[in-house]
Amino acid sequence: MNQIQAIQNNNNAAFEKLYAQQHEKLYFYILNKTNSKYIAEEVVQLSFIKLWNYRKSLNPEIAIEAQLFRIAKTVLIDLLRKNNTSKKGILHLTEKIQTKPDDILEDLDTKDLNKNIYTIVENLPPIQKKVFKLSRNEGLSHREIAEKLSLTPKNIENHITKAIKQIKKGLGIVKLFSTLLFF
Repeated sequence: MNQIQAIQNNNNAAFEKLYAQQHEKLYFYILNKTNSKYIAEEVVQLSFIKLWNYRKSLNPEIAIEAQLFRIAKTVLIDLLRKNNTSKKGILHLTEKIQTKPDDILEDLDTKDLNKNIYTIVENLPPIQKKVFKLSRNEGLSHREIAEKLSLTPKNIENHITKAIKQIKKGLGIVKLFSTLLFF
């Protein structure tokens, strides 16, 4: 008899074994999503209670861990709906739960990088700042910028080169080209 069948047959020892095996993993999973020890503890307890209450409907074809984590996700969303009056907060946490951690980190990294680049560009000397913005934000060629500002294309190239060096220096990284695609 496997663990799911044992739990379905009211085997307390099998349920306690599952709790011992999974409660810590589940706790840290929820803690990672919410940054709240209280919510993580509450969700873990409610999830195991719900698993026990609905043990007869467990699917023996699906791993018990997967079913438990799905229950926990549902319990968390329900708890947030009950306890959180801010619709925006619920939606944000719900999206965070359903988003891969790498996606979240990537979004944060991109936002931070863009913010840092913006700050550095705003602190460039006025002409470099203007030339850089015309090139990157408006997509003008060196020749078009030169005509617009009554400068030579070589001057424009020099200003852009200096601006990029300042940005690289300010960011402390060498891989600027991938960043400029987002800017």
